[in-house]
Amino acid sequence: MQTKKFETVVGGKPMVAEFTDLAEQANGSVLLRYGNTAVLATAVMSGRTRDDIDYFPLTVDYEERFYAAGAILGSRFMRREGRPSDQAILSGRVVDRTIRPLFPQHIRNEVQVVITVLALDQEDPDQVAVNAASLALATSDIPWGGPVAAVRIGQKDGQPIINPTYQEREAAELDVLACGKDGTINMIEVGAQEADEPTVASAFGLAVEEHNKLLAWQQKIIQELGKEKLPSEKPELPAALVQLFESEFADKVSPAVFCGAPSKEAIYALLDAWKARVAEVEELKDLKPGVIKRFLEDKVDEEIHRGAVEDNKRADNRRFDEIRPLFAKAGGISDVLHGSGVFYRGGTHVFTALTLGGPGDSQVIDTMEEHDIKKRFIHHYNFPPYSAGETGRMGGINRRATGHGALAEKALAAVIPPAEQFPYTIRLVSECFASNGSTSMGSACAGTLALMDGGVPIKAPVAGIAMGVMSSPTRSRDGVEGTKYKILTDIQGPEDEFGGMDFKVAGTRKGVTAIQLDIKLDGIPLPVLVEALAGAKAAREQILTVIEKEISTPRAQISSRAPEILSMKIKPDQIGLVIGGGGKTINGIRDVSGVDDITIEDDGSVFITGKGGTAQKAKVMIESIVKEYKAGEVYDGEVTRMMDFGAFVRVGPGKDAEGLVHVSEVAPFRINKVSDALKVGDKVRVMIKEIDEKGRINLSIKAVDPDFASRKGLQPSNGPQRQERPDQPR
Repeated sequence: MQTKKFETVVGGKPMVAEFTDLAEQANGSVLLRYGNTAVLATAVMSGRTRDDIDYFPLTVDYEERFYAAGAILGSRFMRREGRPSDQAILSGRVVDRTIRPLFPQHIRNEVQVVITVLALDQEDPDQVAVNAASLALATSDIPWGGPVAAVRIGQKDGQPIINPTYQEREAAELDVLACGKDGTINMIEVGAQEADEPTVASAFGLAVEEHNKLLAWQQKIIQELGKEKLPSEKPELPAALVQLFESEFADKVSPAVFCGAPSKEAIYALLDAWKARVAEVEELKDLKPGVIKRFLEDKVDEEIHRGAVEDNKRADNRRFDEIRPLFAKAGGISDVLHGSGVFYRGGTHVFTALTLGGPGDSQVIDTMEEHDIKKRFIHHYNFPPYSAGETGRMGGINRRATGHGALAEKALAAVIPPAEQFPYTIRLVSECFASNGSTSMGSACAGTLALMDGGVPIKAPVAGIAMGVMSSPTRSRDGVEGTKYKILTDIQGPEDEFGGMDFKVAGTRKGVTAIQLDIKLDGIPLPVLVEALAGAKAAREQILTVIEKEISTPRAQISSRAPEILSMKIKPDQIGLVIGGGGKTINGIRDVSGVDDITIEDDGSVFITGKGGTAQKAKVMIESIVKEYKAGEVYDGEVTRMMDFGAFVRVGPGKDAEGLVHVSEVAPFRINKVSDALKVGDKVRVMIKEIDEKGRINLSIKAVDPDFASRKGLQPSNGPQRQERPDQPR
């Protein structure tokens, strides 16, 4: 094996890039190790050009391997990897969103980047995957505008952590995954516990500093190992096409773009007219449809940027900081639902339904990264084709739906109450019924409404907004080149499709809970992101005002249709007592009480789920089993066994709930035989006299009912009465 290694240090840990002939058929490959985590990244470009498409065909596959975690995972009957987990899909999207903008978009050769996780320890494989993909592409002959770097920034007690471990991330107040190049950022994923904007911006700045170190290291590797890039010149357009546009369509683009309509209908109409007119030109009849479509889309792209930067115009004539009309409704769909919310932001309309279940309804996660984890808050996102006015296949999920659902889930997760306060499993499902810009942030808003309508005691309402940017190059009088830009609040329609940035920010009035950045540019300068954060905060507060006007706080009671959950705590050494041999005891409690589920955690936390009072009935049964008896307590018991020296009385259902009434404790006077006063099956009132050093319960009838024996017709006896309790088995 031929090997070449390069090493650097990131966050105090070594990062080692190893270039070998292990995957020698790929255009580029690298084995990248960070700590004890290792990934193999490969990049391949097909030699065949696809003439049947009008987009750049990039595929990123993120391959989880169970062996990477040193465990035999999967189901009992399937011990190999199957469909990608949600986490694998999200990790693949992180790589895709980072590298895609840096390709020449006119390429029609298929490019596939495959990330295979070979070993996984405490280091996050996502940032390793991005850096590995960058090295594989940058050292290959595939045309690409990298390198690009990735780093994760955590924060605990106000102190930043470079590339925190899984354990450190669990306790973090802020978790930022940022990718970028040349001092700019081109991909962001943020989860936070209501972090303020300056804190988030500071993390972005620290990420850029770490990027610069990684990029300098990557550049050295590229200089030594990088291959010459394959030609990727953009095909020259026919002069007749350019002339046709200038003579007949150049003056139609601006009216179509800035028509004031809240959608792209005018642009679509212009595109249809353009394609029809080109088809009439004999010398252009062999031109590919994708080339014709892309030509006009590029002109629309140029005009929408020019109009924003130079003329201060938006496609629908809004101010740059203006949000489209808002509407919020909590509940009102059906009493069957445990909670619901409807949220409108312009042409984006989202309905979210809440379902509450017991702890047993939680989702069990068993992947390469997470083993046997119970997930109690779930958000799912559906995007049917009719929401965009299109037809298409229904059913199933895709990467986009997974990603958008996860973003809204992350936005809301920060305000979900802990299980100790609200032990329910919480599932939200967002249905995007109409789409015109950022349904994911619409889902966060509708999700907030559904949670509060359902009586979930969230920490605070959450709202989200998508920010955009329009930019154009400039040149000063002295020849210095620069860029002018405009920040757009609440992007929609053409701004979403042709704009340079989709910067989604969600949070409460206190601070940010989630951020996601996707761009079509090489990168966004830090000052632009800081300005966009400020704009997002102002917009978020406007949306929260509308939400709070509809429902200011969570409803006092959960839906009567939702199950009742009672919680209690038992000692860990009592768990076996409640479960019983082969589950006999706990199954008996379920059958007798009629509860839906009883969940017992390893620490002794017990959650009982039921309806119609069944949970309370089961709780009483469990309490009686684990009850620890104390001297002085009075019970109504039943005689279970008779001995010469006394009678055994059961005062509860537990195996230790049987005590002895010694013959001397039946009456305040001597009686000859205990059988004269008691027999098996009698119901008697007793008091616990003491619990001896062996844990045995000594009971007394006379202490609580001194007239008991007299009512039985017994008189004082002069015969001997044994006073000592033999050491008999129970």
